[in-house]
Amino acid sequence: MSDAPITLALSKGRIFDDTVPLLAAAGIPVDPEATRSRKLILPTGDPGLRLIIVRASDVPTYVQYGAADLGVAGKDVLLEHGGEGLYQPIDLGIGVCRLCVAAPLGFDYAQAVRRGARLRVATKYVDTARQHFARKGVHVDLIKLYGSMELAPLVGLADAIVDVVSTGSTLKANQLVEVEEILPISARLVVNQASLKTRAARLEPLLARLAAAVAGPAAAGSALAGGGSGVPA
Repeated sequence: MSDAPITLALSKGRIFDDTVPLLAAAGIPVDPEATRSRKLILPTGDPGLRLIIVRASDVPTYVQYGAADLGVAGKDVLLEHGGEGLYQPIDLGIGVCRLCVAAPLGFDYAQAVRRGARLRVATKYVDTARQHFARKGVHVDLIKLYGSMELAPLVGLADAIVDVVSTGSTLKANQLVEVEEILPISARLVVNQASLKTRAARLEPLLARLAAAVAGPAAAGSALAGGGSGVPA
């Protein structure tokens, strides 16, 4: 329904915590009490925008199928999802980290690759990892895990892992080291393409305000005052 609130899908945790200040900078405050709620549908200071709280890996799916008009998801999640039916107009510059290959201290990953060894690699990013190793011509058996990735090499399940790394402290605590960076990661605003067409009059100003909030205080002030679209091509 065109008069229904715009719905923004977020996941709890770092992305949620980093997105709330961006919304505030765009003139859309979120009540701190609401952020501590266990409710899965949250109001914002803009009656025309509501938040829904979903699992991080489900954000692209909610947007793809129109259950949410917008979402915020990491590039890692979007690559694994495939991005079908999603417009990605803004890199929000939050949730910055990197997708890496990591291996135990003392394991010579480079030598294993050079001699053509078949490696067992644990990851939840199976499709992205498969494409990465295929491009390099490295033979791997991929083992799908959903968490505690660092444990896999410690108990002999895998030779290496592919996972998102921020500070590297968890790797260090488990005697693992980064041996290869696959790609840098940040969170993107994703938009349902049908919503962008049918609800353009409401979505485009919101996208402009968010783009301005990412650009900085001066740009956000201009957008809030009714300045140009500010949405990257």
